[in-house]
Amino acid sequence: MTARTDSGASTGTGSRELPRWLTRLPLHLTVLVLMAIWLIPTIGLFVNSFRDPNEVTVSGWWTAIFPPENFSLSNYEYVLGRNNIGEAFINSLFIAIPATVIPVFVAGFAGYAFAWMRFPGRNVIFLTVVGLLVVPLQTTFIPILRLYADLGWNGQFLAVWLAHTGYGLPFAIYLLRNFMSELPREVFESADIDGAGFATKFFRLAIPMTIPAIAALAIFQFLFTWNDLLVAFVYIGAVNPDNLPLTVVVANLVQSTGGGWQYLAAAAFLTMAVPLIVFLFLQRYFVRGLTGGAVKG
Repeated sequence: MTARTDSGASTGTGSRELPRWLTRLPLHLTVLVLMAIWLIPTIGLFVNSFRDPNEVTVSGWWTAIFPPENFSLSNYEYVLGRNNIGEAFINSLFIAIPATVIPVFVAGFAGYAFAWMRFPGRNVIFLTVVGLLVVPLQTTFIPILRLYADLGWNGQFLAVWLAHTGYGLPFAIYLLRNFMSELPREVFESADIDGAGFATKFFRLAIPMTIPAIAALAIFQFLFTWNDLLVAFVYIGAVNPDNLPLTVVVANLVQSTGGGWQYLAAAAFLTMAVPLIVFLFLQRYFVRGLTGGAVKG
């Protein structure tokens, strides 16, 4: 009798678990379909980067996999053999790293001030900063170019650093302020009782607890600056070609007549290497930082 009862109980439990698994099945299938839609063009571009241009024009990339074609590294050899590719890679690092550190550093102070400090006009200033998110950056090119021309900064790395800082600060401040505003109030009240000042609370309490949001913000800002073509082209452009980043140099691989397009696939995957490394190292902070900064407005 006991055995039959246990068996029946276990059967009942299994029958209750099956519908729960079935209810999650559509979600899993939807995610798999979206992943396939997202990855198929990338896979096709990757396969074509190893193919001969003449074969690409007469057959699809999937025909090169089954049976496999005679793939070649000639496109990568051409791209890596360009004299200015290595210099452009260094320029991209020299642009992306400061253009990521500066806005994250400034947004950390601003986010803490908006979240935990009391001063006149705090909410109005914060809403004004958030409102800048809707301003198209293209509308700022002409006035900023005139300002840079007067200061003699056109074509310099400093011009791009300041531009990316200005364009990235509204979102950076919004994200860090929302994240910091959800930190435990009891921790800061205890610090006040112990006589801690704003600097101590910021560097020893707020920053360590905000690391996930800072890491997520750093990923966003680095990807934006590393993959940027328009801002670097406008503020550096023909004024100082030696300072052009990798994205502009890669775009120049295609001639005005359309020749050389086959090298873009190989150059694109070389350009993707650094962002992938950054994301893999910081991915464990990514979701935590986004969800923590998006709950409270």
